[in-house]
Amino acid sequence: MDLTEKSVANVEFMIEKIKEKLRVLNLGAIKPSHFDEEMYEELKEIYEMVQRKASFSPSEMQALAEELGNLRKK
Repeated sequence: MDLTEKSVANVEFMIEKIKEKLRVLNLGAIKPSHFDEEMYEELKEIYEMVQRKASFSPSEMQALAEELGNLRKK
């Protein structure tokens, strides 16, 4: 997957991978449709950081959830 290109497909891919890695329990809480290409770079930074780490503390997971919430479409 070429994530250098801003696209809906890439947004969907990154969101799904973030959800998998964080083991999001409420899968409906984070949907690709909640995000648009306007926030692509910020979303990509979160995606890359999540992929680099093996595990997350509860406070890190909370911070990531809050950050994703801030990136959602208004």
